[in-house]
Amino acid sequence: MAHRVSDVRLGVKTRVFHLGDYRRATVGPGQDVPHDYFFVNGEEISDLGNCEVSAEALGDASASSVLLRQKILRKCREDIYHFFDKEKGQIAIYDAVNPLAAGRRVLAKEFAKHDVQYVGWTSDDAVQHYLARITAKIPHFETMNEPELNYIKMINAGERLSVNNCSFGYLSHRIVFYLLNLHIKSRHTYFARAGNPSKGDSYKLDASLAEQGIDYARKMGNTLIEHREEERQALMNRGGPDTPLKSLTIWTSPRRRTVETAHYLQEKGYRVRQRSQMSQLNPGVCEKMSERRIRLEYPDEVQKHEADPYHHRYPRAESYHDLAVRLEPIILELEREQNDLLIIAHESVLRVLYGYLMACNATDIPTLSFPRNEIIEIIPASYNNKAKRIHIPDLPDEIIPASPEDIRIPVASSGVVSPMDGLGSPMSGAQSPMDGNRSPDKGYATPKDSGSGTHLLVERALRGV
Repeated sequence: MAHRVSDVRLGVKTRVFHLGDYRRATVGPGQDVPHDYFFVNGEEISDLGNCEVSAEALGDASASSVLLRQKILRKCREDIYHFFDKEKGQIAIYDAVNPLAAGRRVLAKEFAKHDVQYVGWTSDDAVQHYLARITAKIPHFETMNEPELNYIKMINAGERLSVNNCSFGYLSHRIVFYLLNLHIKSRHTYFARAGNPSKGDSYKLDASLAEQGIDYARKMGNTLIEHREEERQALMNRGGPDTPLKSLTIWTSPRRRTVETAHYLQEKGYRVRQRSQMSQLNPGVCEKMSERRIRLEYPDEVQKHEADPYHHRYPRAESYHDLAVRLEPIILELEREQNDLLIIAHESVLRVLYGYLMACNATDIPTLSFPRNEIIEIIPASYNNKAKRIHIPDLPDEIIPASPEDIRIPVASSGVVSPMDGLGSPMSGAQSPMDGNRSPDKGYATPKDSGSGTHLLVERALRGV
């Protein structure tokens, strides 16, 4: 959560270091750690530290388990140091169970704070194993009450939020504000392009839909309705309850083409809301200019853009970072929304919102592509959302390509990459904790000014576990 709000919305270089990723990478695919690995016996005191502790002093864990634990912690520590010292990282989120007050004090001197994935396990076995881990720690758990630490304590997923040391900075307060807007109810989010307008895809003109655009709106609406019903039927076939579909809310910008794209669904009784912040990225002086002309007239700007396409803005234009800041109220309301949600918007807006929900690298956002013949469904999952593409059939080829000609340079090339199923960046591949990157291709984007790193402990307190 904190990564999404910091890296994409606030433009702060952020990375999550999940100790479970390091553990799985160390023991290997399909292998499990020793049965005594999760025993609470001093692990948190030596967390990310260099102290030598004997097996007898640590209690029930065997010497081999202690050594394995220290090896995993050492690798995590090295990656966090590298992130701050070599990559100029600003926020490191150290995600692990830290039940002891003494251990948290040690962590507070170095770093800050996601959880385990059970790949290949049955749901019953995964729950049983995880509960056993929690049970082993409960007798030793010490509630976070250290007066000298900076921390946020969330109880029962937003029932109560406790903030200690309120003076720990602007960014931390933004994270608190973000946490206050969260809920844990499941809902699906759908992204769809607006239909093509009658007078060309222009930022300045607010044209109505062309006949092809009206036809697209009808086919897109019918495709989404059929898909949601098929999903409900598939759930029932798997033994799920025969419950009605969750309500669907539609958000559009105030521009005619997005409003008119939603009109077909509005006539069928779906609620439509216009959101002024969802207007497309302003291309500035480059609107309607060909790539060749932009390169001839603004060679210095092109060079800056190619070096940092997320933060660079052309003359009198917006950058993607500017757009993300403008979309902040939308992101907060998106987190509060409990109905299923269809967002109909320009591709530039969809890029930023997709990048936020899928925890993409900021540098990947300008290259995301949303062809008009696909609806993107964002499916919530425990640790990372998943993306699914829903094909809209029978559309003419000329209205499908992404990234219209008039803003080819400030956005992406047409028809290169579509969002893919899976994690993070739309490129294929699995995340790896070994290189410190959540995306297989590159690290997180960073503003050119570096920071010293914000150290913030977030305790997720679950009562009655």
